[in-house]
Amino acid sequence: MSCTITCEEVTVGDKGAKPPPWVCIEANWDPTFLDLTASLEQMKLNGELSFKLVDTCAGVAELVEALTDLPVSPPSLYVDLEGVNLSRHGTVSILQIYVLPQDQSYLVDVYTLGGEAFSTKAPNGRTLRDILESPTIPKVFFDVRNDSDALYGNFGVNLGGVQDLQLMELATRRFSRRYVSGLAKCIERDAIMPFAKRQLWKAAKEKGLDLYAPQRGGSFEVFNARPLSDDLALYCVQDVRSLPDLWETYHRRMTPAWAAMVEKTVRDRIAESQSASYESNGSQKALAPQGWFKLR
Repeated sequence: MSCTITCEEVTVGDKGAKPPPWVCIEANWDPTFLDLTASLEQMKLNGELSFKLVDTCAGVAELVEALTDLPVSPPSLYVDLEGVNLSRHGTVSILQIYVLPQDQSYLVDVYTLGGEAFSTKAPNGRTLRDILESPTIPKVFFDVRNDSDALYGNFGVNLGGVQDLQLMELATRRFSRRYVSGLAKCIERDAIMPFAKRQLWKAAKEKGLDLYAPQRGGSFEVFNARPLSDDLALYCVQDVRSLPDLWETYHRRMTPAWAAMVEKTVRDRIAESQSASYESNGSQKALAPQGWFKLR
């Protein structure tokens, strides 16, 4: 693979780029959603929704340099993955990283790069694997289990330094802890963001679901289609950019005892995800960790 091109900065809706197909306006659509869709399109045209696409070895090296020696409190790195059957049995398509101090989003094209996404060395000698595995570099995920399963099963990446927002929410919850919550519910309920920003996140989420959710006529295979569509890229960027708001909310509520419990349970989740018996899907994943729902 050629390694001569640096990472590409992409502004969704760049002038000169082919515009995304406009949505069909049907009589029974919610006009509020249409307003939000129009707002999203305007933000694209204004260049307000940008990210860096990393799809070459040189781009990976540049990214690793950018991720080196960042502040650790609050965490600088917020991570998510997308793929087809995201697990050891499927593919990792996109690795999303939001860097809080830089206010910069990166989409690492793992589908194109394969193992070189994690083994390419920066001039400082470090790799993306080193950063993901480091116990001293905090990385914030939401429900790390399938992400860990996919990274370990496909590339041997043994995640370290993970903070799991799904567990942080459960630990700071003021009602029943019998079941864990999904990311969308946590954002709607707990994220500290202006109403307009929250509504724009919702519109981007809906457009993404239309593309990949089978029950809505989509297919997960769109994550492996290249070039990545504007709407799918925006879906990836918006999700990971929402994580710092949630971290701030849950960290502020966390007691030292619960923080220790969360830290231990994150390690247990990663170990479980690497075991031969791990199941990436199933109703059991909606249950709280054993014993948590009885704790106060």
